[in-house]
Amino acid sequence: MQQSLHILRSVFGYEAFRPPQDAVIEQLVGGEDALVLMPTGGGKSLCYQIPSIVRPGTGIVVSPLIALMQDQVDALEQLGVRAACLNSSLEPEAVRSVERRLLAGELDLLYIAPERLLGERSLALLERIELALFAIDEAHCVSQWGHDFRPEYLQLSMLHQRFPGVPRIALTATADSATQREIVERLGLEEARLYISSFDRPNIRYRVQPKGSSVRDQLLGFLEREHRGNAGIVYCLSRKRVEQTAAWLNEHGWTALPYHAGLDGATRRLHQQRFLREEGVIVVATIAFGMGIDKPDVRFVAHLDLPKSMEAYYQETGRAGRDGLPADAWLVYGLNDIVTLRQMVGGSEAPEARKRVEQRKLDALIGFCELVGCRRQALLGYFGEQRDEPCGNCDNCLEPVQTWDATEAARMALSCVFRSGQRYGVGHLIDILLGRATERVQQQGHDRLSTFGIGTALNQTEWRTLFRQLVARGLLAPDDDGFGTLRLTEACRPVLRGEQPLPLRREPRLGRARRERGSRPVLPFSGGLGRLWEALRQRRRSLAEAQGVPPYVIFHDATLREMVEQRPLDIAALGDISGVGRSKLERYGEAFLDVIREHEFTDEQEHHDARR
Repeated sequence: MQQSLHILRSVFGYEAFRPPQDAVIEQLVGGEDALVLMPTGGGKSLCYQIPSIVRPGTGIVVSPLIALMQDQVDALEQLGVRAACLNSSLEPEAVRSVERRLLAGELDLLYIAPERLLGERSLALLERIELALFAIDEAHCVSQWGHDFRPEYLQLSMLHQRFPGVPRIALTATADSATQREIVERLGLEEARLYISSFDRPNIRYRVQPKGSSVRDQLLGFLEREHRGNAGIVYCLSRKRVEQTAAWLNEHGWTALPYHAGLDGATRRLHQQRFLREEGVIVVATIAFGMGIDKPDVRFVAHLDLPKSMEAYYQETGRAGRDGLPADAWLVYGLNDIVTLRQMVGGSEAPEARKRVEQRKLDALIGFCELVGCRRQALLGYFGEQRDEPCGNCDNCLEPVQTWDATEAARMALSCVFRSGQRYGVGHLIDILLGRATERVQQQGHDRLSTFGIGTALNQTEWRTLFRQLVARGLLAPDDDGFGTLRLTEACRPVLRGEQPLPLRREPRLGRARRERGSRPVLPFSGGLGRLWEALRQRRRSLAEAQGVPPYVIFHDATLREMVEQRPLDIAALGDISGVGRSKLERYGEAFLDVIREHEFTDEQEHHDARR
C-alpha cells in the first residue's frame, strides 16, 4: 500500500484515499477479485488504475463507452500514465500502433469495448502479454432487468475461464440488491469481496416540482436564477421534445445542443465533443446520452419528463457535480408522465414477470416524487442505505411540505370516475366536478350526474394535482387504450367508502419567495477573486484547446477553486493543491503561477475571505 499511496500522491495529486478505495486497491494488488458499488464521482476509476500501475503487466478496462475512451486516455496521459484504447472508431494503423505498444509492454492501461474484447483476435492478443487485471466498468449493464442492458456483457464471465489467474474488478454506481446478485452470478464473481460505498452525493440538491402551464418557462427560470454560464444536461422523453427544447433554449440565449439516437453518428459525436471540450454548453437529450460521462463540472441535471425508474434517476442525476462542488438535480413531472410511462409498461411485449419488475421500479420513482419527507433519505433507502437524519439539502428539507386531508375531495374524484363510466380522461372529469356544461359533457349526459358541480371548492389546477396524486398512489390507473382514460383500482375501495383517510401533500404556489429560497449563486467568487477565477479558467481553456483535450483534463474546477482560495505563489505551494500531481506540476505549474501572481489583491479583507 505504500507504493499505491505514493502513486496516488505523486501521479494523481491527492493526499489520501477515500474509503473503501484503499481496501479495494489492496485486494486487487494482492491478486483477489472485487465488486465495487460506489456513486458517480466517488473515485471508482482509481480502484483499478492504481493497481494497474502497481502490478506487473497491463490492466484491461472493459467499457461500453466508446465515445469517451479517448478522453479517459487523454486524462491519464496528462498524468504521465501509459494508456491507450481499442475500439471501432480507430483507423487500422492506429489499431496496429496500440497493439504494438501492448505487445512491447508499454501500456499500463488499455480501454476496450466488450464486443471487441470478446473477438478471438483480441483474446489471442491478450494471451501473449502479461495481464495486471480486468476491470469491468458499468457492471450493471449485465442486468437483463436494467435500463442499460448490454447483451455482450453476459459473455464476460469467460474472462475468468480463459485467464484464471488474473484478478477482476467489477464496478458500478447503480445497483439495487437484485442487480448486485445478477452481477455476481453472471460474471462469476462468487469469490469476489463486495465493497459498498455510501450512495450519498451530499453536494447534489434534489428538487422536484409539479409541471406548470409552461414547462419551458419553469426550466428557463431555473437556469437564469442559478446556472447562467454553467454546463448541464436536460433530459426529455422523446426525440421531438429534445429538438424543440434545444431550439427554444438557443432562441433565449443559451448554447444548447440536441442529442438522441435519431441523429446521425457524426452529429452525435460532434455534440458530445462540444459538451466535453467547451464550457457552459447544455445538452438536451434522451437517455441515449450520458452514461459514464467523465465531465466533472456538470452543474445541473434537469428532467422535463419522468425517468423510468429510481436507478435511471439516480444514474442520470449522478452526472452532475462529479467534482464534489454544489450541483442541482431538478425534475418536473405531471399526471401525463405517470399515465404515459404506466401505459408503456403495461402495453409492452415483455414477459409478465418483467412487466411487474418495471412497474415496481416506476412506482418507487413516483412515490419519491410525491414524498413529503427528505428525498435523500428515500433515495438512499431504495438502495438499502439507512440515513437517520434529514439531509437539509433537498426541497422538502429546505421548505417542509404541508399536507391536507384530501379524503372528501378524493371520494368526489373517484365517484366521478365511476359514475361517468371509467372511460374519460382528467380534463373531462374536471369539467364535470366544476360544473362546466361543455358540449361534450352535455352530449354524454354528464351534466345530470350527481357529481356534476360538486367540486367547486377546488380550482382546475388543484383538481389536476389531486388526480395526479390518486394515480401516483395507485387508486386510479390509466387504461391501456392510449387515450389517458382512468379507471378505478381495488386499492381505492377503502377511500371511496370513507373507511380510510387520505392525507396528501399540498403543492406550494411557486411564488417569488419559494423560488429564491435555497438558491445558490452561479459564480463561486466575486470581485478580485472572481477575476482570478476567470483568468485561471481562461488559461486552462487555452492550454486545452492547444492540445485538443477537454479543459477538465488539465485541471478540475475543484483544483482551480483551491488555487483561488490558497493563492500559492511558488511551485512547492502549488504542488500541495489537491489534483496537482508531479506531471501536471512540471507541465503547467509556471503557467498557472503566472496568472496567480498577476492578480494581486488590493483589498486585504477579500484575500482573507478567500483563504477562510
